[in-house]
Amino acid sequence: MKIASFNINGIKARIMALTDWLSAAEADVVVLQEIKSIDEAFPRAHFEDLGWNVETHGQKGFNGVAILSKLPIEDVMRGLPGDESDEQARYIEATVVGDKAVRIAGLYLPNGNPVPGPKYDYKLAWMERLRIRSAELLASEMPVVMLGDYNVIPETRDAATPKKWEDDALFLPQSRAAMRAIQWQGWSDAIRLRDPWSTRGPFTFWDFQGGAWSKDDGIRIDHMLLSPQAADLLVETGVDREARAAEKPSDHVPVWLRLAA
Repeated sequence: MKIASFNINGIKARIMALTDWLSAAEADVVVLQEIKSIDEAFPRAHFEDLGWNVETHGQKGFNGVAILSKLPIEDVMRGLPGDESDEQARYIEATVVGDKAVRIAGLYLPNGNPVPGPKYDYKLAWMERLRIRSAELLASEMPVVMLGDYNVIPETRDAATPKKWEDDALFLPQSRAAMRAIQWQGWSDAIRLRDPWSTRGPFTFWDFQGGAWSKDDGIRIDHMLLSPQAADLLVETGVDREARAAEKPSDHVPVWLRLAA
């Protein structure tokens, strides 16, 4: 089972870039972030005609997450538990059924800038809710993949130029500590499982400004965390830098993994 994550940065603007990548990638399950569309406006029929099952948790003009799957989708949950007043569409969960059932949690974690301020407070509170939910997922003892745009740079090797991110919400010590608090419950970083000794990257995001792509001045903020049961099934991982060659590319590129499931 090939599972991928792609922050598409607007489904309407990049529907063809996404369609072309889907055709080339041959994934079984894809989680999307920043669809920037309400559920009713998402081009569901376009993807269903291509053989995808579609589940969305959308929001007008901002945020929004989705799951596309060639496999049956069951038990869909929209929204991260823990705050009924939270109206931001940033989290979706579902079970996909291949040779084995795998729980998929797709997320778009808050950016948190500017710091200090209410946006950063919201980021840390959201991460604490995610820690609680992720513990519940681990307790299920089933293969779980929790993936998406985490908006966190975990280590200095995850940034080409770490110094310029020192005061950014993505790299502040509190953000990285909150990420570790989630991961150290028993989650494995899929990219690091396959490439533990890398000293630079791989990167998944390059700002459109300042020639970041041409300089490879990127950061790794798109992550795939695996429960122990999913880690046991891991076969390979990858980062599809080729997606940046699209006519209207996102500032992110897809990350993916393959499970023996």
